[in-house]
Amino acid sequence: MLAQIEQALPPHGLMLMGGLIEGADTLYLLGCTADFWPIFTASAEWRDGQPHPVDRWSTRVLGALAQQFGGRAEYPFGGPPYAPFIRYAKEAGQCHQSPVGMLVHGVAGMMISLRGGLWLPGHHPVPHATATPCQGCAQPCASACPVGALVPGQPYDVAACKAHIASPAGTSCLTGGCLVRRACPVSQRFGRIPAQSAHHMAAFLAG
Repeated sequence: MLAQIEQALPPHGLMLMGGLIEGADTLYLLGCTADFWPIFTASAEWRDGQPHPVDRWSTRVLGALAQQFGGRAEYPFGGPPYAPFIRYAKEAGQCHQSPVGMLVHGVAGMMISLRGGLWLPGHHPVPHATATPCQGCAQPCASACPVGALVPGQPYDVAACKAHIASPAGTSCLTGGCLVRRACPVSQRFGRIPAQSAHHMAAFLAG
């Protein structure tokens, strides 16, 4: 089952970001690859001009995958209440807490974008847990936020972050993505298209 799911994901710009057994079922976490944005922007959800295109795309695509594999899809949006995707990601063993608190992944770095999960009945093989990529890193993320909204040992200052993004000084964050995420060496190797980051930053600012 694991190999079948892995093979089904790349045409959608998705990849496995871990899996876990919970109760009688298996959960596979699905996140975006670096190829996601051109695939998504060719979709009807992007072209129709209606709100929440990424969430609507995720609902359609993950819903079809769930039907294909005889399971059900769960999403990190649509609440409250919201499904505990941060807990899922940590327990799955491929996403780890970074020095600034954000999750970091061995391939995507801090450019993690979980679109949802597939719950399958029964116990199935899951991807192996991985070591945190932060070990041995110089951790440039720790000093990358220009307003100190994301620093080690402190809670995320959402208000300071949004105020900066909305200001002329925050143009780089708004149009190219969070400087903390971009400072991560793994994020830089991942190569996410800046337009995808800009879309998410605009949605965050508007939320």
